[in-house]
Amino acid sequence: MAFKASEPANRQLLALALMLISAGAVVAGGAFLKIARDNDGVATLPQSMSATSSVKSGDAFVLHEASKPVPALSFIDAAGQEVSLGTFRGKTILLNIWATWCLPCREEMPALERLEKKLGGSDFQVVALSIDGGGLPKVNAFYEEFGLKSLRIYVDPSMKASYALGAVGIPTTLLINPRGLEVGRLVGPAEWDSPELIEIIQRQLEARDVR
Repeated sequence: MAFKASEPANRQLLALALMLISAGAVVAGGAFLKIARDNDGVATLPQSMSATSSVKSGDAFVLHEASKPVPALSFIDAAGQEVSLGTFRGKTILLNIWATWCLPCREEMPALERLEKKLGGSDFQVVALSIDGGGLPKVNAFYEEFGLKSLRIYVDPSMKASYALGAVGIPTTLLINPRGLEVGRLVGPAEWDSPELIEIIQRQLEARDVR
């Protein structure tokens, strides 16, 4: 008789797989892969990054030749209400997939907070989506610990978001245009309030109808 894993077991296996990816990358000399686009638009292997380093320039940000559809995702907000990506249609969003147990994610959260404080508004929002199996209590405690006020809380306790988006590890961050299409992606931690990365986002805000 075939064995069918339960939903909680599937979530545990997914969390373990993501943690192994993170740990393996650190052992290899980099927190996550820094990627660049080759002539065919394929991600190429990068120069290594230390476990505590993060991207400052826009070189690691892959801007697609053509925008790409984003899978439908549902998750919950701080009030436990269901939210979908369609909720953000009409504004540019920076969708960051992270978890409290991911060290590089923890290190980049203050920069995401500063970015949201600087650019957040009716045209732009940082959507930090936690895939913590512990749900809202775990993420609420993290926000309190780090004093995060500008970033809103979003949690995907099913942990399906990273798989649906084809993320090879976390953090993975997508730049999504007002039409709900992915225009760029960065794998790994970044200093999101650096001038180079802010310039990339502002260019998208200035060309809301592109691609």
